[in-house]
Amino acid sequence: MNDALKGKTFEESMVETAELIQPNDGNHLGNVFGGKVLSMIDLTGAMAAMRHCRTIVVTASMDRVDFRHPIRIGTLAIVKARLNGAFRTSVEVGVDIFSENPLTGACCKTCTALVTYVALDNKGRPTPVPPLICRTPQEVERQRAAEERKRQRDQERPRESCPNGF
Repeated sequence: MNDALKGKTFEESMVETAELIQPNDGNHLGNVFGGKVLSMIDLTGAMAAMRHCRTIVVTASMDRVDFRHPIRIGTLAIVKARLNGAFRTSVEVGVDIFSENPLTGACCKTCTALVTYVALDNKGRPTPVPPLICRTPQEVERQRAAEERKRQRDQERPRESCPNGF
C-alpha cells in the first residue's frame, strides 16, 4: 500500500492555533469581524485536512457556521480543528473557536463550523485520501455522522457545468 494512503488516526491531523484579536480585526462594537472568523476557520481547517491528506486541499463547502458569542478585541481566539470524516477524495473537518481572556484564563466557545476540503494531486485534480482509523465508539460515530452529512450534501448539490469549460 502507498504510505500516503495509509490510514491515520483522528489525533494525527488535529490542529490548534491561537491569535490575539487586534483593533483592526474588529467592528465598531469591539467584536471581531465575522469575515475574520471565517478566515480563521478556513485556514485552521485546511491545516488539519493537509495534515491528514499530506497534499494540497481546497475548500469545497462550509456547510454550517454557528456564531454563538462574539469574540472581543483584546482576547485570544483559540481555533481547534479536527477531522470528522474521510471519504474518497475529500475530508470533513470540524472547527471550534474559543475566546480566552488572556488575563484571567476565562474561556468560552464562540463558534463552530463544518468545512469540507478536497485533496488535489500535482495537476490540480481530486486525489484519494487516507482513511480515518476509528479507535473509540465516539470516533466511529463521528465518522458515521460525517458520512450522513456528505450524503445529504451530495443530494443537494446542483450538477452544473461551467460555461467557460472549467
